[in-house]
Amino acid sequence: MACALMPASIGCGVATGQETNQLRVAVFQADATPPLGSPVAYAPVIKIEDPLSARGIVLLGAGEPIVLCAVDWIGIANGGHDEWRRRLSMAAGTTPDRVAVHALHQHDGVRCDFTAEDLLAAQGLGGLRFDLPFVRQTIVGVSKAIREAIQVARPVTHLGVGKAKVEKVASNRRILGPDGKVAIARSSSYRIPEPILSRLAENARRDGYELSASRVDEALAAPEGVIDPWLKMLTFYHHDDPIVSLSYYATHPQSYFGKGEVTSEFVGLARAQHQRESAELPLIHFNGASGNVAAGKYNDGTPELRVVLTQRMADGMRRAFEATQRRPISAQDIAWRVEPVKLPTNPKLDFDKLQATLLDPKATESDRLSAASKVAFLGRMRAGLPIELSCLRLADVDILHMPAELFVEYQLAAQAMKPDATVCMAAYGDYGPGYIGTEISYWEGGYETQPSASNVSPEVESVLMDGIRRLLN
Repeated sequence: MACALMPASIGCGVATGQETNQLRVAVFQADATPPLGSPVAYAPVIKIEDPLSARGIVLLGAGEPIVLCAVDWIGIANGGHDEWRRRLSMAAGTTPDRVAVHALHQHDGVRCDFTAEDLLAAQGLGGLRFDLPFVRQTIVGVSKAIREAIQVARPVTHLGVGKAKVEKVASNRRILGPDGKVAIARSSSYRIPEPILSRLAENARRDGYELSASRVDEALAAPEGVIDPWLKMLTFYHHDDPIVSLSYYATHPQSYFGKGEVTSEFVGLARAQHQRESAELPLIHFNGASGNVAAGKYNDGTPELRVVLTQRMADGMRRAFEATQRRPISAQDIAWRVEPVKLPTNPKLDFDKLQATLLDPKATESDRLSAASKVAFLGRMRAGLPIELSCLRLADVDILHMPAELFVEYQLAAQAMKPDATVCMAAYGDYGPGYIGTEISYWEGGYETQPSASNVSPEVESVLMDGIRRLLN
């Protein structure tokens, strides 16, 4: 169901008179829950634990409308990401380059890649990994919600900024040994369940290295490692009345997954709890650069730990909101910048061999499905189609919109470029590149930087850092 969101205590009148020239915000939400039997990341849907959503805001009054959208899916890639941005821009009356669409990366969520699905459908493999009718239905619902929300957009007079540390949730997935190489892969829990472990081990053998069994004691004893512990929250106000909050925190959101039991996970459940405890003030949560960050140090993969992680996330959200400080803001304080970049592809990926695997009826179904996603991304890079980075500036706040499973070092580096400002980052935009490590991480090894997981080369760091620097400057 599509709906335009308003806090329960705030009226829904359309802005009129002089207010129509002010900065305004429209808040939207639509259902994004797949039907039973639909493919999600690791299995067909067998159960809906809690519904998924696509939600966001439209900023009006600062040039052409700007759309920010967060979706409770694992990833939206290539032509699928293009279509989301195109259709949402039409609904908002703007252009696709002023639309940012991001997944939250729940592992029992939907995959969306129109380019890969076209390749698979041509080989009689359509519908095995992607449910296009459902995806298109969802996009229609989100577009409808945007049009309705714009009709009840609220004037914005103030921006609130708050932050709080989230305790005992995030930890770095990559534990290095004395030689500087990855010694332990902590993953999303310190006990990697089957069949996930088998799948990771199979990918490791294909990439030419061995994945050892989970070393639980060492994973638990190792420090959190490189993370960003801060949850940042931005809130738009009409004078004293809060209209909507945006939150940003970097971690894989998995507690347990892999059986097709659809859930918005502990980040979505915490989001819902925060809304209930704040008079139904809408909250749009974005996942930061968390390609190498997960809850592995603090999560044993049980249902009980999902409850604990939810409470810890909700506590961070509450304290960030309580720490919020307001300052006036107007349309003149808003800027939107786009930086197209061409990402260097992983030299270990052979486009012709991958295409041959896709076309080979004797190849395993798993290999053909994987090949289609890689051919889709590599083909786009060969055609010169750029990945668009973007930045929304709200006075002294910068929100960076980045692609794929970015390592947290990119987020920390962006903050270091403007230490006196508030810099937020939403990753998991275009999911096509897969994992995006730092240059040295490809030498360090580990699952995330192998060709089965990362479609880009070590040189990607200089490309993205230059793009971030240009956006922030």
